[in-house]
Amino acid sequence: MRARGIVMLALVAAAAPAAAKDTVGLSVSTLNNPFFVTLRDGAKTAADKAGLDLVVLDAQDKVDKQVADIEDLVQKKVKVILVNPTDSAAVVPAIQRANAAGVPVITVDRGAGGGKVAFHIASDNVAGGKLAGELVCKLTGGKGSVVELEGIPGSSAARDRGQGFNEALKACPDVKVVARQTANFDRAQGLSVMENVLQAQPKIDAVFAHNDEMALGALRAVKSSKRPIKLVGFDATDDAVKAVNACDLAATVAQQPSEMGRLSVEKAAALIKGAKAPEKTEFIPVALKLVTSASCK
Repeated sequence: MRARGIVMLALVAAAAPAAAKDTVGLSVSTLNNPFFVTLRDGAKTAADKAGLDLVVLDAQDKVDKQVADIEDLVQKKVKVILVNPTDSAAVVPAIQRANAAGVPVITVDRGAGGGKVAFHIASDNVAGGKLAGELVCKLTGGKGSVVELEGIPGSSAARDRGQGFNEALKACPDVKVVARQTANFDRAQGLSVMENVLQAQPKIDAVFAHNDEMALGALRAVKSSKRPIKLVGFDATDDAVKAVNACDLAATVAQQPSEMGRLSVEKAAALIKGAKAPEKTEFIPVALKLVTSASCK
């Protein structure tokens, strides 16, 4: 009887369900960009390591969808919400709903214009823009005509990268921005916008794009025009680094999206375990650098 009882206890133990994992939500602006795919993958690896269930929702660059996605995560009672905002201002009401429900919020790569955010994990985009601006000054010899391709209006990344870039150009007063156009961080739009700029501007020496997708789109237009224009991107995606090594892009500012994803999940795990959230948003910077190729002239 005792042996039979032991067997029964073992069977009951085997049939008992595993303890439910704590769930963390990740709302990404778009997964149609390799940068954010890498960010998601870094978050997923960290979540697996921490024993967390990561729910990833793709806003598809639509503000309304992102707001609805975050509200859905609140309804599902996730423990922490990670947000990569499509629009820094428009996402605020959704963050405030999470705040009201007692769900901690962490922003990743792009900041939010309001609401209570425990941590903001991102590169210093202003510093990255300055790196790009300083390089453009050097590439043009301190004199020339430059085009700036801007990211999504309202996003902190576009605002900060543009700010840093234009601050750096103040040291090169003879470098003039002759066109400043929005291409929404999109490769196809980078191509079409650059085609229009090339038709409108007879002299262009360099282009700074707020991300690599726009830079790669602009590259296609520049190649078709056969004009000697230097292009600088931002993000150091795999395609962009290949283009730099092939001497098609002059440079790209390297971020570490996988590291951003990892750090955001690690901070979420700490909050779940009882760590106290800071009273004011704590900025956690992720290092960046300029990627160039020594073999290119």
